[in-house]
Amino acid sequence: MDNKNLNDPQAGAIGYVVGGGLKENLRVRLNLPAQEVQEGGFVVVESGDWLFYGLVTDLQLGSTDPRFADEPSQNRLPARLAGLLQGQTLFTNLEVLPALMLERGPEPGSPAYQDWQDKIARGEKTEPRPLPVKTIPPHHAPVRLAAAGDIAEVFGAPGADGNFVIGYTREQGHPVCINLERFVQRSSGVFGATGTGKSFLTRIVLAGLMKYDKASVLVFDMHNEYGLDDTASDTGKNVIGLKTKFHSKVQIIGLGSGAQIRGKNPDFNLEIAMSDIRPEDIEMLTRELNLKETTSTTLDALVKSFGAQCWFKEFRSLERGTQVEDEQGKKVPANGSVEYWANAEGVNVMAAQGLHDKLRRLFNKSYIVEKPAVDSVSEIIQMLEAGKHVVLSFGGYESDLDYLLVSNLLTRRIREAWENRTNQYRSHGGSEPRPLVIVVEEAHKLLNREMASQTTFSTIARELRKYYVTLLIIDQRPSQIYDEVMSQLGTRISGWLGDENDIQAVLSGLAGRDALRGMLARLQPKEEVLLLGWGVPMPLPVRSRRYDEVFWQELFGRSVGKRAEGQVLRELGF
Repeated sequence: MDNKNLNDPQAGAIGYVVGGGLKENLRVRLNLPAQEVQEGGFVVVESGDWLFYGLVTDLQLGSTDPRFADEPSQNRLPARLAGLLQGQTLFTNLEVLPALMLERGPEPGSPAYQDWQDKIARGEKTEPRPLPVKTIPPHHAPVRLAAAGDIAEVFGAPGADGNFVIGYTREQGHPVCINLERFVQRSSGVFGATGTGKSFLTRIVLAGLMKYDKASVLVFDMHNEYGLDDTASDTGKNVIGLKTKFHSKVQIIGLGSGAQIRGKNPDFNLEIAMSDIRPEDIEMLTRELNLKETTSTTLDALVKSFGAQCWFKEFRSLERGTQVEDEQGKKVPANGSVEYWANAEGVNVMAAQGLHDKLRRLFNKSYIVEKPAVDSVSEIIQMLEAGKHVVLSFGGYESDLDYLLVSNLLTRRIREAWENRTNQYRSHGGSEPRPLVIVVEEAHKLLNREMASQTTFSTIARELRKYYVTLLIIDQRPSQIYDEVMSQLGTRISGWLGDENDIQAVLSGLAGRDALRGMLARLQPKEEVLLLGWGVPMPLPVRSRRYDEVFWQELFGRSVGKRAEGQVLRELGF
């Protein structure tokens, strides 16, 4: 490992430290034109046996005397003299956020360096690795732009086990990796305003997880974007679906019997059994169905009357408003009516009527049936446990009601299965549970402050990483996601955000967020993202990879056109 990058043409100093500190950042005097360094640039400060890695957060114009800045010297002096004077009196300072420090040891080739290496080999000294910065370099320490070796030292080398190239540094184009094994250990998020390419970036991440087999993936594909080929709305170009490239590894599930996705039949169809619907699934729909405060009491009475598995079916079969005459000729609720049941169970009649009316939106859903042809929910769980990936496409059911009900119900069943599997593994040994990543679009609809406590998703974000289940949430309004959930996200990949509240939400809980706020707001609207959080060693803006044929060629290591695709699939074992 050559930490000094002596042969790298980028290793030349761009400036030197002139002041600052850990809290107020370092100030670096730039000795080349300011246009050659950008906000967000990754720089290295060399200080004796240590390297300091930092991020440029601001560029500021300065002068030795304000009078030299107020009036151009060319107006008062000959051009050559004015140029020399300007170079001595006017300058640019960089604000650098120090993030990491790495011990590089004495000068290579010296006796002290060999002794240092021997101590590491004998285990007397730990192998050097980037550490959170605890001190600062001295005045006049040279500063240079990070070279490819520096990027690899911090973010991992491309091609190493578990490393996946997510993008490239903006100045030099050096590859930047995320470690997929670390990525799936905690929940993560992809954010950005509408039109910034969140779905393309998510496809890239999912392709990496599938290619390197680091976890099973369940995608709740609300808009039918991820599984099959699509057409880009802005360019009109064909967008390759994950099913096309990973074939039998990816299973496309259509919601409802006979559902088709973009005119094609899915691998199989998902039908929800009435017996699978629990009261908590209904309470989660409080906002969407405009349910009243009395709903929970009515649901409890239904479960008590008909049982946890039969209440939905029995309540659905009750008639609304039917009456008969009693012995006195008075109109009374008929047996088998909502009103009769409410009177018999001591439930408020109007509350029961109101709940029955509002649940008609679910009673009429064709994908909710009494007896599905197969237990498709269990089939999905078995696929995920076996290492396959599932894309659940909602087809024509694109309402928030469908998305909220089906995703929460299915995730609840998955949570139970993974908890049981993990507890069995820890108690009795056997095979370790396979990591699972659940991809959730429009996450604010499931994880806002009002609903977060009622959904399975918030439990997964807070607790289920110890059961090998994490979330990948995708959203354009992170400020609407419950802050407790946001605080649990490990890796955050964010495109441009224009709303100050959204920017603050993405940066919540991170050191140096004040310095990063402007950087996030000034990203290019497309193909630039800011990597943040637990899953990456330090924040860094990068130019993201493009989701195109070049990406697939690089991912599979060769051309994957029509002639080569069959061969590639055979090599992958299909």
